Amino acid sequence: MPRSPYRRAVAILLLMVTAVVVLGGCARVQAALAVQPDDTVAGEIVVALPGDKGPELTIPPSLDVDVSQYAQDGYTGSVLRFSGLSFAQVSELTGVVAGAGDRTHITLRRAGDRIVLEGAADLTTVPVDRADFQLKVSFPGEVLDTNGDSEAGTVSWTFTPGEVGDVNAVVAYADPQAPSVAAWTVGLAVVVALAVVGVVVLARRTRNPPVRR
Repeated sequence: MPRSPYRRAVAILLLMVTAVVVLGGCARVQAALAVQPDDTVAGEIVVALPGDKGPELTIPPSLDVDVSQYAQDGYTGSVLRFSGLSFAQVSELTGVVAGAGDRTHITLRRAGDRIVLEGAADLTTVPVDRADFQLKVSFPGEVLDTNGDSEAGTVSWTFTPGEVGDVNAVVAYADPQAPSVAAWTVGLAVVVALAVVGVVVLARRTRNPPVRR
C-alpha cells in the first residue's frame, strides 16, 4: 500500500538528532513531522542501526509516543509514532532521543502569525558508510523562508555525514489562539446594536417625559 500524502509529507526531524548522539555511528534516521493548524505536531520517527540489534530508547511516560519494532534493508531499530504533541514536547522528545547538546537541537516556536523552525545536526562523528539522515516537515501555511528544499508546504533536508547541518524555516499561518476576523466582526456588530438600542431608548424617554400630577 502506498504511503499517504500525510506520511510522505512528514519525514525526519527527531531521528536525525538521535543517531548523532545516541547511535554515534552508521545509522538510519528518518523522522516524519506534520505541524497541525492547532499548533500541535504529529509524526513518525525511525531510529535504526545496521545488523540484528537496534538502539534502545527510553521515552518518558509524560510523552504520548507509541514505540514499535523496525526492520528493513538490513537496519534494525524502532519506529516512534505520535500525534497531538506541543512544540515544547517535540523539543523535549528531540532532547531525549538525541541526548541534547549545543550543536544538536531542533526547536519549533510561534512568533505572532509565524512558525519558526530552527536547529542543527552535528554529524561530524558519523561515518559515511551506510549513513542515512533525512528530514521532512509539513506545514499548514505558506513557507516564507527556508534553507531546505520547499514544495507545496513541505520542507525537506538531506544531511551529510561528517558535517554540521543547519535547519531553518519560517512559515506563515494564523495563531489558532487569536480571535478570528469573524469573531471580531460579530462582536463589533453586537456592541453597535446595543449602542443603537440604548440611544433609541434614551431618545424616547427624553421626548416623552413622564406626566406629573
